[in-house]
Amino acid sequence: MTNEATPDHLTGHITTRIGHRKENLLSGENDDWEIIVGLEVHAQVSSESKLFSGSSTEFGAEPNSQVSLVDAAMPGMLPVINMECVRQAVLTGLGLGAKINLHSIFDRKNYFYPDLPQGYQISQFAYPIVGEGKISVNLPNGNSFDVGIERLHLEQDAGKSIHDQHPNKSYIDLNRSGVALMEIVSKPDLRSAEEAAAYLGKLRSILRYLGTCDGEMSRGSMRADVNVSVRHPGDVLGTRCEIKNVNSLRFVRQAIDFEARRQIEIIEDGGVVDQETRLFDSNRGETRSMRSKEEAHDYRYFPDPDLLPLVLDQPFVDILKDSLPELPDAKKVRFIDFYGLSSSNADVLVSEKEVADFYESLVLAVIEMKVEIEKEVVATDAANLVINELFGLINASDININNSPISSSQIAEFLKLRYDGVISGRIGKELFVDMFHSGKDAAVIVEEKGLKQITDTDAIEGIIDKLIIDNPDQAKQYREGNTKVAGWFTGQAMKATKGQANPQVVNDVLKEKLEN
Repeated sequence: MTNEATPDHLTGHITTRIGHRKENLLSGENDDWEIIVGLEVHAQVSSESKLFSGSSTEFGAEPNSQVSLVDAAMPGMLPVINMECVRQAVLTGLGLGAKINLHSIFDRKNYFYPDLPQGYQISQFAYPIVGEGKISVNLPNGNSFDVGIERLHLEQDAGKSIHDQHPNKSYIDLNRSGVALMEIVSKPDLRSAEEAAAYLGKLRSILRYLGTCDGEMSRGSMRADVNVSVRHPGDVLGTRCEIKNVNSLRFVRQAIDFEARRQIEIIEDGGVVDQETRLFDSNRGETRSMRSKEEAHDYRYFPDPDLLPLVLDQPFVDILKDSLPELPDAKKVRFIDFYGLSSSNADVLVSEKEVADFYESLVLAVIEMKVEIEKEVVATDAANLVINELFGLINASDININNSPISSSQIAEFLKLRYDGVISGRIGKELFVDMFHSGKDAAVIVEEKGLKQITDTDAIEGIIDKLIIDNPDQAKQYREGNTKVAGWFTGQAMKATKGQANPQVVNDVLKEKLEN
């Protein structure tokens, strides 16, 4: 958040309490303030057709090219439930460890908006398809906390109003009208912007592992309504404001930080926070009023007369439960127990399913090569290579791991060259960059550029002999007890061989020469 968006008397008033989860409290002049946050996450179901029609959900189509008569709310058109969307919702509920309700009801949520052709949204209210669950979330500092899931319900999306195509008119695109959404409502268990972003990231990861939502926030496939209130610790909950349709983790953090400070400033100035719906302006880093906040009774919910209650049987749920993939928490435990990874490395690697799959295929490929290296060493080396080297190159190229120009099998061959002593560590760094930018195999580049490591003892002895003759003072220092000078000789030997000498052979020869 920029300084322009922060009241002067609140700037810098962020306290940290070691050993507590309240790590991002905003401090007033006398007493601490506590932020209370809950998220309503709208996740687009991974389905080729919409919730109540057969229209396509493909992203990027021409405006109004994927609209059926049902989506356009033409008279006499009746909704027909898409059971694939139901299956995905149940699967998501199971992945969240939540209660699956075998009996649920679709309701009409009545409100007027130009891109909502029916004048109501088909949603669920009193009887959602998924009940309470819980997610465990890890913070970068190693702390963890649980977030309660209040409910998950199915609903249809509205269309899109377009305001920047004409100076005096707004246009309507109904391609999204009727697209299936899972609204995942958290309990107000979050206490900071960082916790909220970490929770949203974990939820996104679970959905992507399950394959029930692609999590592409930039495309609108996943977005969050952020409810924020402030209070003095121990007080009753304060008046909340809802920030609509926030579509990135960074924006979630910024929106919460700004909104909490805004509310604190109002209260400390003697005012009262109005319950309202607000929008987040990402360019200015601030929230602004949109409309007064509606309550449930304002929407006049009632069961949709065109849809029967949704009744599931337990065997259907049990089959889906048995089909659950290995989720991030379970994968992290396995990576630590089986591969000996550190908790921090495992956290990074399991955060995205594609990364976890890439990493594990790399490790298994090296192990299958039957290198004389312990499994745990291979696993750690591979983790460091992916996290520290590959991620850096991928991020700089603005791509993701699915578009990596080098495959996991190519990186496995690279590691084998290191373990076989064909390349040195110093050469390896340069070689890895060359592989990434060229897409060539490591062995090909080694051959083309003559990068093979020098292990010939006679050749290295000749280099060491010349270094000792040319630098008698350093040799004398070593022999008089200053053994640190050996490092200088090693560096000179590596320089002389352009990093291609085997460091262990250099050190062995050097020690023998200097001590005789």
